[in-house]
Amino acid sequence: MNKIKQVYEILYHEYGPQHWWPCSTKNNFEIIIGAILTQNTSWNNVEKAINNLKKENMISADKISKADKNKLAELIKPSGYYNQKTERLKATAKFFKENKNITRDSLLSIKGIGPETADSIILYAFNKPYFVIDAYTKRIFKRLGIKETEDYSTLQTMFTDALEKNHILFNEYHALIVRLAKEKCKKNPDCEECPLNKICKHNI
Repeated sequence: MNKIKQVYEILYHEYGPQHWWPCSTKNNFEIIIGAILTQNTSWNNVEKAINNLKKENMISADKISKADKNKLAELIKPSGYYNQKTERLKATAKFFKENKNITRDSLLSIKGIGPETADSIILYAFNKPYFVIDAYTKRIFKRLGIKETEDYSTLQTMFTDALEKNHILFNEYHALIVRLAKEKCKKNPDCEECPLNKICKHNI
């Protein structure tokens, strides 16, 4: 078994299925909003912003595209960088109103949408198998001694080559990585209690 698969098996045995996107929703555009707002902030802050939008009934591409910029910025203020994110939400809302055939490349054409955000949208909102590489993934796999580069596409290829190309698997694996990073493999890690400690090089 390759090490990437081994990590998944250990984490799945330890934590079980995560049933994840962080919020419980069937509204694809709420997932899209969340993927944009979570840039450079915690999910707790994103939830506050999304709750503000929900109170104003603004969880849709149509409502976001028509919203006053100042009002939208105020509503998403808890997520930080709210002026930038207002522009990104506006651009994304306009894109989704005008496009039905959504691809990764087309998402990357939107100003402010990079690979991680595009892959989060395409995986969680559209169930397409693109593995999300985030700061947690980089941290964990660097400590494991597996990650050799910071390049996003190289790291993504490392996962997709090692795993069955399946959106459910990619979803679950990323969720397990996030959980491990938040509970054990933190900036100051709890190596003793980490389920990966027997295969990790960080505490050697």
